[in-house]
Amino acid sequence: MHFQIRNPGHGIAKPNWLGDAMMNRHLALRRRRGSAGFTLIEVAISALIVAMVFGGIIMAYEQSGQRVEWTGYSLAAQALAMQTIEQARATVWDPAQTPPVNELTNLNLMGATFVSGPPNYILTGFTTNILDVPYQSTNYVMATNYVTISIVSLNGNSNDQEQVVQVQTVWPFWIRASNLYFTNTVTTIISPDNRAPQTF
Repeated sequence: MHFQIRNPGHGIAKPNWLGDAMMNRHLALRRRRGSAGFTLIEVAISALIVAMVFGGIIMAYEQSGQRVEWTGYSLAAQALAMQTIEQARATVWDPAQTPPVNELTNLNLMGATFVSGPPNYILTGFTTNILDVPYQSTNYVMATNYVTISIVSLNGNSNDQEQVVQVQTVWPFWIRASNLYFTNTVTTIISPDNRAPQTF
């Protein structure tokens, strides 16, 4: 069947079967490209990027949680050291009494050793206690207080003495698949409670 289309001003136009077929093919290709999906490589790279981003976020949350837990342990260890310091400060040290009273040497310490050698006297020992952090059943954390008490005569004068109390609290913390030990140190200087005027 043959058609003739009149085109005013140009006479009769002949049908262009080849041009129409090429145009249809070109439009079909454009439609196919517009609706095409991602290639396998693009999907794999996208999945890798998403995994890296979420992995970094999860690791950041884990590290921040671990740091918060470590801070809680450290504060509990500091409080434990301060308990021993407060016990030492609550004792009586009065050289003016007869006989002189020094209750610092009577602290309840395990493995206590007293080294006397004027003008300095050193008392060492330790105590153990549970860290004041939440635990259940036997899932508690033990800490050790290493106590050192030094009676120091200033400038070699036995009438001018101070006592230096140092408490080092050693506590474990599980990190990087191993038990690491940390130390909190508190030091204070204690003066006599009373001093007879004639001793100066």
